[in-house]
Formats: sequence, structure tokens, C-alpha cells
Amino acid sequence: MTIDLRSDTVTKPSQGMLEAIMSAKVGDDVFKEDETVNELETRLAKLFGKQQAMFFPSGTMANQAAIKLHTNPGDQVICDKYSHIFNYEGGGASFNSGVSCKLIDGDRGMFTAKQVEEVINPPSFYHSPMTSLVEIENTTNKGGGACWDFNEILNIRKVCDANNLGLHLDGARLWNALVVKNETPEQYGEVFDTISVCLSKGLGCPVGSVLLGNEELMENAMRIRKILGGGMRQVGFLAAAGLYALDHNMDMLKEDHKKAKDIEAALKTQWYVNSVEPVETNIVIFSLNEKMPEEKFIEKLANKKVKIISLGAGKVRIVTHLDYDLEMHNHFLSILELL
Repeated sequence: MTIDLRSDTVTKPSQGMLEAIMSAKVGDDVFKEDETVNELETRLAKLFGKQQAMFFPSGTMANQAAIKLHTNPGDQVICDKYSHIFNYEGGGASFNSGVSCKLIDGDRGMFTAKQVEEVINPPSFYHSPMTSLVEIENTTNKGGGACWDFNEILNIRKVCDANNLGLHLDGARLWNALVVKNETPEQYGEVFDTISVCLSKGLGCPVGSVLLGNEELMENAMRIRKILGGGMRQVGFLAAAGLYALDHNMDMLKEDHKKAKDIEAALKTQWYVNSVEPVETNIVIFSLNEKMPEEKFIEKLANKKVKIISLGAGKVRIVTHLDYDLEMHNHFLSILELL
């Protein structure tokens, strides 16, 4: 069997999800006539206590639309040096919105309110870009699935309010954080101006993210999505997968987290591992020592039909997910012992 631990995006729809997809009632979503999309958007807006929600084909597009909603060309967005919007969205912030990113040197993708205060450009100083948005990512992808301290998020909200800044959450893996921290979507809806949540990662859907916000801010979201090429037609087939996932797959995130913790414990005992970053959710990032170059490590696993990815500089990432079952898990742990 092949064990694919490159990402939680590699999952395939379950039989139940496929049945939900095939029985979906659809219409033309560009005309807002797809009742399944409308149902998903309404449900998520209510879940987070927001007035509006909009389905997007990807988390990247949802984030890019949010940046566009909050900024004008020439503005600056404050984010962490590990942030997805800076590292993994193809330079979209500058290409699509004409903004620059002010990078904070945080801890595993997380920073403090004090750090935000220190990098806000004075509005009256016209030589520097106008700071207009703060963006955080929870959980942090490049930070190893780390979860933010909600009290620090509240402190950042206060800084944003005091400086008239927007606050956007890249919540691609927010579901994982909610499960681990025992927090609620409503808490996040109260704090953030906009939130993107992904359905195709931990929840196992084939496609889709949703952007949430209040009516005034979301007024131009449909136009921006169209400009970015995200207007879709009978997309209710995909929205049906999202509704199914919300009903059936949330509790299964706990199993992903448990397996990741098992892998963390196993790696800490191996001669070829230099260090393992703390595991909170479903992402395991670790460093190999000089006796085991990452290319060699990945090749050894590939020869045993295990797929993982390199982060460079001797770092490797493993992501557990819905399709990584107990049989695969036990087999993978035994492989780690024998390398």
C-alpha cells in the first residue's frame, strides 16, 4: 500500500460524501441560484456569527479576495514571515492587490500584539506604505500546525482597533485549532473582520474554501471573485461535500491529531532525527541530522511507498489526514524504526 503524508489535501471523497455530491440540488451560482451553495454559505455564516459567506474554489483565492477587500494598491499588510499569503500564494498579494507584506519574525508563525504595534507605519509619514491590514494564520502551516493563544489574538484586535486596521484570519486549518483548543467559531467571528476556512484539508472535501465577513465589507466580494476567475456554475456538487463534511468529519480530526502525536514520539527516538517541533494538531515538522540528508530520507521512504515533502534546510513535513488509517499508521511507525 502507498502511504501519502505530503498533505491533508490528498484525501479522496468517502462513499457517503460521494452520495451527497451526486444527490445535490444545484443551480447557477453566478446568479446565486444554487440552493446547495446557498445552504452551505448560510450555515457557515451562522456558525461564525457573520452576515455573509462566499464559496471559493481555493483557500488561496479566498485569502487573495480578503486582502483586496481590505486594502488599496500601495498599502501594506502585516503578517508573519511563515505566513501562507507570503510564502505559498504565488506573490498574489502584490500581483492582485498591489500591496507589500511587512514580515514579523514570530514564533512558529505566531506573533504578539506588541510586535504588531512596532511595525505599523505612521499614517502621516507618506514615505512609507500605508498599513491597512493584519493577517494571521491558525493553525500555522509552516509553523508545524501550531495553534494561537486566543488571548493574544484579542490583544491584536485591540491594536487593530486603535490604529484603524483590518484583521483577517487565514483559517485554512482553523477546524484543527478549534478541536484542540476547545474554542468556538463564534469566538473567532467576533474578533476577525474576515475569515477564510478550508473544506479540502482536514475535512476531506475535494475542493473548496469559504470567505466570511459582515455585509459592508463583503459587498464587493462577488465582484472580486469574478475578477479572480472564481465564478462557478453548478458548484452545489462541491458545496454538498462541504455540508457532508461538517456533519460527519469534524470529530475525526481528533484521530489525525493523535496519530501525529504518535509520530512525534516515534521520531524523537530515532538516531537520524535532530529535533521535532512540538505537535499540537496534524502537522509534524522535524529536522534531520547530518548523517541523514533530507533527499536520502525522502528517497528511503519513497522506496517503501511512503510520500512526504521537504521544507528545505534539513526540515521535513508529515501531515496526517482522514485517509491515513490505523493500518497505515502502524505500518509507517514500523518503517520509521527500521530506517
